[in-house]
Amino acid sequence: MIRMLLRVLGYEYAQAMRRTVAMMTVTAIAEGLSYALLVPVLQALLGGKPGDAGPWLIAFGAAVAVYAVLRYRSDLSGMRVGTMMLRGMYYRLGEHLARLPIGWYNAGRVGEVSVMASRGLLQAMGVAAHLLAPFISALVTPLTIVVVMIAFNWQLGLAALIAAPIVAAIQAWTARSMAAIDAERHERDKEATGRVIEFLQAQPVLRAGGRTGERFKLLDDSLQEVQRASRRTVLGTLPGTVGLTLTVQAIFTVLLVLGTYLALGGNIGAAEVLTILVLGARCVDPLLSLADIGGKLRGARAELARLDTVLSTEPLPEAHEPIQPERHDLEFQSVTFRHGDRTVIDDLSLSVPQGQRLAVVGPSGAGKSTLLQLLARFYDLDQGAVRVGGVDVRSIGTEELMAKIAIVFQDVYLFDGTIEENVRLGRPDASEAEVRAAATAARVDEVIARLPGGWETNVGEGGALLSGGERQRVSIARALLKNAPIVLLDEVTSALDPVNEAAVHEGIERLMAGRMVVMAAHRLRTVQRADHIVFMDGGRIVEEGTHDELLRRGGRYADFWNISMAPVASE
Repeated sequence: MIRMLLRVLGYEYAQAMRRTVAMMTVTAIAEGLSYALLVPVLQALLGGKPGDAGPWLIAFGAAVAVYAVLRYRSDLSGMRVGTMMLRGMYYRLGEHLARLPIGWYNAGRVGEVSVMASRGLLQAMGVAAHLLAPFISALVTPLTIVVVMIAFNWQLGLAALIAAPIVAAIQAWTARSMAAIDAERHERDKEATGRVIEFLQAQPVLRAGGRTGERFKLLDDSLQEVQRASRRTVLGTLPGTVGLTLTVQAIFTVLLVLGTYLALGGNIGAAEVLTILVLGARCVDPLLSLADIGGKLRGARAELARLDTVLSTEPLPEAHEPIQPERHDLEFQSVTFRHGDRTVIDDLSLSVPQGQRLAVVGPSGAGKSTLLQLLARFYDLDQGAVRVGGVDVRSIGTEELMAKIAIVFQDVYLFDGTIEENVRLGRPDASEAEVRAAATAARVDEVIARLPGGWETNVGEGGALLSGGERQRVSIARALLKNAPIVLLDEVTSALDPVNEAAVHEGIERLMAGRMVVMAAHRLRTVQRADHIVFMDGGRIVEEGTHDELLRRGGRYADFWNISMAPVASE
């Protein structure tokens, strides 16, 4: 367990963890040894010389005080290590998730990552803070007491020692039998979390369909499955809990019978028998707590295994000696990219001179957005090369590549904060005047003027308090503030009203000025001024040229243009 924890988090925490485990072990031994002092105390009290118990009582009190100090220090150390590991794990997981290929983030992982990043991390990293001390105490303290019992009377001590392998066997059997149930419970939790997110996101659709008074059946079914899995978990733990309880009680009964037999035979006095039974009774509570602690440790171990799986997922490799391109021309050379069993880009070659505007058009699923994502190295290719300034993007450091590219997506995500904070993401060290200038250029100032809190207005999670066009303006302001030499535009005006579309177009024109631009678009009116246009279908370039050249050819692009202009002509 500890080995897996250190492997998942990193061995830089090994020294602090070993120190904490050692301190907790010493504390548990001190607790067991303190009970050894009860032997002379009880012997004196029950043997007819109660006055002799005084010094032993003082020694017992001092031992308890030492144990209390050790327990405080070990618990504090466990809490500090747990907090430090939790903070480190959040950083490590966040950095790793940021380096994974975009294709890793399929729909099924939304619930998984949500559970992992919240309850899962707390459960896994809570081992040091909350579970390690009671677990070590439940194991080491009874064993220490058994050693004391062996030193006091070897027959009774060996009888108590019989419980150790039986308890270990029960714990191992319970862990094996619960593995499948725990895995099923996790799957049900993950599915339910995904359904809750889906239910919240589907509110506009549900309300538009007049289903606000109805329950969401998919969510109800998932929650019922969670309830069933929870019931199976409880039922699955019963045999181990009952078996552990019966074993502990049986061993205590054996001690009682054996002690009585030895006392009747004259081998040991009644006071000694009572002393042994008191020590045996003190072993009962820690051993019985193993069932509950074991269940929590299994859950933590399962979360650690899932974290280990995620952290073992290979991110995009970084160049050992990154090359910084001096130019910003673009080249796609025999690029092939597959997503699962589907070939999204098929042996595509394309060159774009520095400073030009490239427009990529075509039907849905043609590979337009993927082409932009390959340029930004959201994925790695299966074959071929993508170059910026003559340098393969795989040979450019990730930070350097991202510094050269500003991206405006169709679906804009804003963080839960103010508009200014979201604009500043483009360049956090920008001055206030630069932020205001970028916002004005993207016509965000018009949005701010309408908001009651102005610049300090919170936009909500995902920018939910702004309209799609307003979010798009903030995204353009962010890109303007970044001032990168290469701009990627992905369907940025595909679903805007005329007012926002005009504002966004104005912002885009300012963003594109003097920069290398690659834009993907359905609405062909946005690409007329491009220096070069490629028409894609099925992951291949089927036509390319300027707007006028493609119209004269009367091919696929001309058909798309005529269809897109038909509503305008009819008006």
